Amino acid sequence: MLNSAAAARRALPSIDRLLKLEAVVALIDRHGRPLVVETLRAVLDEERALLAGDPAASPPADGALSSRCGARLQALSQPSLRPVFNLTGTVLHTNLGRALYPEAAALAAHAAMTRAVNLEFDLGGGARGERDSHVEAWLLRLTGAEAAVVVNNNAAAVYLVLNSLAPKKEVIVSRGELVEIGGAFRIPDIMARAGCKLKEIGTTNRTHARDYEQAIDARTAALMKVHASNYKIEGFTASVPETELAAIAHKHELPFLNDLGSGMLIDLEAYGLPHEPTPREAIADGADIVTFSGDKLLGGPQCGLIVGRKDLIAKIRKNPMKRALRVDKVRLAALEAVLRLYADPERLVRELPTLRLLTRAQKDIEAQAQRVLPAVAAAVTNHADAAIIACSSQIGSGALPVDALPSAGIAITPRAKRKSSAADALSMAFRALPVPVIGHIRDGAFILDLRCLDDEAAFIAQLDRLQLKA
Repeated sequence: MLNSAAAARRALPSIDRLLKLEAVVALIDRHGRPLVVETLRAVLDEERALLAGDPAASPPADGALSSRCGARLQALSQPSLRPVFNLTGTVLHTNLGRALYPEAAALAAHAAMTRAVNLEFDLGGGARGERDSHVEAWLLRLTGAEAAVVVNNNAAAVYLVLNSLAPKKEVIVSRGELVEIGGAFRIPDIMARAGCKLKEIGTTNRTHARDYEQAIDARTAALMKVHASNYKIEGFTASVPETELAAIAHKHELPFLNDLGSGMLIDLEAYGLPHEPTPREAIADGADIVTFSGDKLLGGPQCGLIVGRKDLIAKIRKNPMKRALRVDKVRLAALEAVLRLYADPERLVRELPTLRLLTRAQKDIEAQAQRVLPAVAAAVTNHADAAIIACSSQIGSGALPVDALPSAGIAITPRAKRKSSAADALSMAFRALPVPVIGHIRDGAFILDLRCLDDEAAFIAQLDRLQLKA
């Protein structure tokens, strides 16, 4: 005779029986038969293992098994890439996707996704075209360059420039500019992969014109300037102005390369923000090639932009790696829409999310905090105290790393004695909301910087689902 555990396992329903249940038929309509069958098998296997370890257990009802299957399929069908509320205080947060698309870019991207487009087709001549042509004219208008190339991101842009213009030769860079960007990607490593040799000059804090002059020899392919990212050296410092660097390079018939990184296309000072070098300024100062990002201050999709002299761009475009690093039709469509916004500065500040968020007035954010506070306080009642605080936002993604933007937020301070772990629990609970809320922890409190809170109503509406443990 079978023992009780074996009997219980034998009593489990077959897959065929479960597939006939009305609830499971509905799951098949929603998720497809193969995935439902696979999930039911996994649920039954788990139940057999549980019954084998507990002789007193009895098999669950068919409905309970179908419910478990449905819950698992529901979790499986949730997209991994999900919208979140970025209340970290960092506007261009690399881990949260950097720049938000303006509506015009989103519409252009959607159109490119759902229709055939003339990506590499010349409608006038009826022959093969160049995909960069869709944005090149706008880039030339906005930067003053002679030609332009678009690749996957700025690291790819730097790589492609070096690999095209300085293979097996030396590129001179100041030691104070040998930056490391997010994910431990370092300029020296990119240069090595590009097939050229880094020639360091000067010191961490001081580099002079004579250092460049003395380093140039027959092996030199270019002089390069790298914009400081995520840090700033202050105090006893010296660097060579870009106009002087360009003059040194051109005297020796060498190209001057300038990696700007963030690549804002307009003067931020016009909007009350700190100045950030622009590609137009770099070109005017004598740079032969300028590289910058599309998804940082520019406010567009992820891409790397290369602008500069026509003859050098031609060499870059002929590099076989250009094909490997190119962008697709969706990002080109979005980028073109973003670049068009720059033709109208008044429209730009309204429609470009990056610029709109960076220029939000502190009094407007404070007013929003007053509106949001009661709902937040009610959601954390009996667990924490919520209060409006003044705080400082940052631009992020390496742009103006030491400049802060006055903002306002809500500090949620746990009442528990162990405030650090309680703040971590608060952070986790807010991340578990249907649209996760991402803030930051400071001094034992969970801080929500409201600078980037666009959809206030949706934020408040989900707070009643916040689950805090006693």
